[in-house]
Amino acid sequence: MSDVDLTPLRVTYREGLSRDTSLRMRAWAKAKGYSVSERGRVAPEIIDAFLAAHPAVDEQARRFEMVHATARTPGPSPEDYKWEGNGQLGDIYTIVFVRGLDEHEVLRRLGAAEEDVRLIEDGEYSSPEGPQIITVRRIEDWTVAIEDCGRRGARQEVLGALSRDGGEAVAVHRHDYARHHVTYAVDGRLITDINPRFPVDRQGADPDRLNRHLRELGIDPAADDSIDNPIPAGLALAGRITGVMVSPRHLRRPVLGAAIPGASF
Repeated sequence: MSDVDLTPLRVTYREGLSRDTSLRMRAWAKAKGYSVSERGRVAPEIIDAFLAAHPAVDEQARRFEMVHATARTPGPSPEDYKWEGNGQLGDIYTIVFVRGLDEHEVLRRLGAAEEDVRLIEDGEYSSPEGPQIITVRRIEDWTVAIEDCGRRGARQEVLGALSRDGGEAVAVHRHDYARHHVTYAVDGRLITDINPRFPVDRQGADPDRLNRHLRELGIDPAADDSIDNPIPAGLALAGRITGVMVSPRHLRRPVLGAAIPGASF
C-alpha cells in the first residue's frame, strides 16, 4: 500500500463557452476523427485539443479544477460504472446493499407490506400518482435493493433497521438536483454519511471509517475537492465495502420486488 500512488487525478475544466462555441467544437472534433456525441458533456481531451487549436477561444474561458475518482489499487473502480450514466437507473434512485437479511426481510424493513411483494415486470416504474417500485436480488452474500425514484433506503432510521442485530447496510443515493449520499451503517448505528460530490462533507458516529477506501479511489478525504464522477465513485466505494459489483444484468426483470402504494418520494 505504501508504494501505491494515491495522488488525486486533477482535471481542469472550462466554463463560459457559448453554445455556438460548443457546436463549433463538436463539428471540429468530428472533422478531426474524434468520437463525439450530439448531446452531453464533451470529453476533456477533446476540449483541450480544440482550445489548443483555437487559442483566442481558450483565453475567453474560465477555468476550474475537479478530481476524477479512479482506482489506485485493485478492486471496484468508477470505470466499472460507466454504464450508470446511460439512463437505465433514471435520474433519482437508491441502491441499498444489505448483509444478513434475505430479500423478503429487506423489503419488509423498507416498508413493504406482504401484499405489496410480487414479481416486478419491465415497464413498471415509480410515479407520483402510483406506487413506489423497489426490486431486490441476491448478489453473493448481500441482498441488493434498487429503489426507483426513491430514497427511503438512504434514511438513517431505515439503514438502522436494515443493519441491526449485527448486520451491515450501504446505501448509494443519486439525485438529479439535490445532494447525493453514500451512507454506511453497522449493527443499527450510522457510521458515516458521505457526500460523494464533496467527500470532505461527511458525518456520523465514525465519519472517517471509509477514508482508506476513498484514498484507494484517488480521493483525498481531507481536501475540499469536488469530484467530477460522484456516482460512479460512490458505487465503487460501496463495492469496496461489500465486495459486490452491480452490473446491467442485475437490472433485468421480472424480479422479486414490491410496489408500495401511496409512497412519497
